[in-house]
Amino acid sequence: MQESVKPDGITPSQTVGPFFKYGLTPTGEYAWNDAFTNSTLTPDVSGDRIRIEGRVFDGDGVAVPDCMLEIWQPDAQGRFADPQDKRALPNASFRGFARCGTDKDGNYAFDTIKPGVVPDPDGKPQAPHILLAVFGRGMLRHLYTRIYFSDEAGNAADPVLALVPADRRATLTAVREAGKAVYRLDLHLQGDDETVFFEV
Repeated sequence: MQESVKPDGITPSQTVGPFFKYGLTPTGEYAWNDAFTNSTLTPDVSGDRIRIEGRVFDGDGVAVPDCMLEIWQPDAQGRFADPQDKRALPNASFRGFARCGTDKDGNYAFDTIKPGVVPDPDGKPQAPHILLAVFGRGMLRHLYTRIYFSDEAGNAADPVLALVPADRRATLTAVREAGKAVYRLDLHLQGDDETVFFEV
């Protein structure tokens, strides 16, 4: 009996989507134990409650209906729910993680709190921001970016935002709606208005 010979080389690449809504972006529409939600809010969380919403567009300006977005963030005091962050409170249920999918019109929304200031690896303060990962069909790797807030004075001195050309910083800045605790940031995966994404 002859053994089969496997070809040398790497396996073919595969995209990171599409996603099956009932498994990754539950909204109560399915009989499913909601492991993930678009809210980081917990009963014991302190800080200013906010909503971040927007739309996701492809390079042609067409809404992307099946993206999945994930956020990670510190609490209002700038502490991450991670054992490596020695400042974190062990009895807090706030985890700072949420996930949502875009709807048929490319809309997304997260309910959370305004994050606090965190130090960078050199100890310099970073402006309040949220880490964002974008997963979508046709993408070989997910994309990483940040969400900053238009009403934060610390943006001017943020060491990461300073690396971004001044004319592109608006692609990372969620704008607060007048009189509301709602911030808006549209994401553009390609094209003239492409969101700044980071190498991680």
